[in-house]
Amino acid sequence: MFNKLYQSLIRHRYKLAIFILLALSSATCVMLVGARVAYSDSERYISLVWNLFLAWIPFVLAYLAYALSWKRILIYFVIPIFAFLWLIFFPNAPYLITDIQHLADGLGEAPVWFDVILLIWFSWTGLLLGVVSLYLMQEIVKDEFGKFFGWTLVFSVSILSSIGVYLGRFLRWNSWDILHDPVEILRDSWHLLRSLSPSAAGFTALFTVFFLFVYLTIYAFGHLHQEHHNA
Repeated sequence: MFNKLYQSLIRHRYKLAIFILLALSSATCVMLVGARVAYSDSERYISLVWNLFLAWIPFVLAYLAYALSWKRILIYFVIPIFAFLWLIFFPNAPYLITDIQHLADGLGEAPVWFDVILLIWFSWTGLLLGVVSLYLMQEIVKDEFGKFFGWTLVFSVSILSSIGVYLGRFLRWNSWDILHDPVEILRDSWHLLRSLSPSAAGFTALFTVFFLFVYLTIYAFGHLHQEHHNA
């Protein structure tokens, strides 16, 4: 029994390592906020912890979908439900990057270098949660429908999530609103697309390119060993 468990851990050591590293990174984020509260007696950045929790939701959904995808009978019945919920909550992961704009709000409450590290740590953790969850969903689509549709998912989700981040940051919508007030958020989204301002277009385009650049870089780096092995 222990031998089988050991072999399973060895076989999935990198998946386990990613989960542990992301969990440790998230725990560090929470401790940094706690240290800042204790130092400054200000609760300014506590909301980041909630945002980080929301960023974990698409990661967990993608991981569950990936685990269940090995049973083909679930591909067309259960996985679409996970994929829909994952898509709704996915923008919460890259959204953490935009929290960097709060840096100027708390000047004087704590050392600037501490706030910079805190915000970067939250942003990096959220970004990685998004990248990993998107990779898992891409693998599901690629295995079932081929590489073309896998990469179509990546580019489509990158654009849609950038729009979602804009709706969250500037129009103050969140993922829960899609579930309990879908008509209003669809109306705002349609209005945004119809009368796209230069600011909205610029943010969406730049954010999409930035996220794709990060995703493609990490994707390529992750396949270096495979390329060397096949050479």
